[in-house]
Amino acid sequence: MMMKKLNNSAGNCLKGAMEGIDWEMRPGGMLVQKRNTDSPNRSSNRVTSTIKIKVKYGSIYNEIDINSHANFGELKKMLAASTGLHPKDQKLIFKCKERDSKACLDIVGVKDGSEVILIEDIMRQERGFLESRTNASMAKAFKSVLEVTIEVDKLGGQVTALETVIMRGGKVAEKELLNLIELLMSQLIKLDGIMADGEVKSKRKMQVIRVQKYIETLDKLKAQNAIPSSHGAQGTCRAKANGNGNGNGNAAAIRADEFDRAKAKVAGT
Repeated sequence: MMMKKLNNSAGNCLKGAMEGIDWEMRPGGMLVQKRNTDSPNRSSNRVTSTIKIKVKYGSIYNEIDINSHANFGELKKMLAASTGLHPKDQKLIFKCKERDSKACLDIVGVKDGSEVILIEDIMRQERGFLESRTNASMAKAFKSVLEVTIEVDKLGGQVTALETVIMRGGKVAEKELLNLIELLMSQLIKLDGIMADGEVKSKRKMQVIRVQKYIETLDKLKAQNAIPSSHGAQGTCRAKANGNGNGNGNAAAIRADEFDRAKAKVAGT
């Protein structure tokens, strides 16, 4: 009877102790208490502390107080204030090896009193310099193409106005046509002198085609303008026939002469 009471008492104690406990089944079928990985009493393997390290930059030493768990990227940001070097222009050497910005100090062995060497990333600086020069060059080319485009728009309006007059049977001074061709040639020379790549190059090519078409239109208008109005349609037919023969040769010779004058004018400016 006494033994039975003791067994019941022990069972009640065990039942009470098991209440409120989370259990988990192990692969072997054993029921064990679930491990609490979020317990505030669980100690960390990495103890947080502030360390003082020496950073050598040329002949100068900088002492930096930093969290032992910080990475080299954070160290670079701290060094930027004292050295004036942008973090991306820095290389940090520890134990004869360049360290990645994401690498943690304590993981690679940096301790209190450790020495780190800082050097400038010359190659990156040169790349940055070249990129800035390229960007500046492209910006200048874009501006030049834009200026030519604006001027060609104005000249194109004049071509359209002259074309309207001549196609309606009117006459204009030949010098007016020649001056307009010369101005367009000047813009063509400017476009030829613009060095560009990518989208700017495409825009430059587009303007070259525009200028060439305007010049071709003016050549035709010049031939049309030279036909005496009294000849009417018959004169027009003869002009078209001449355009397929000596007319083209004469127009080409005139354009070459106008191109030389335009080139000399641009060179003079």
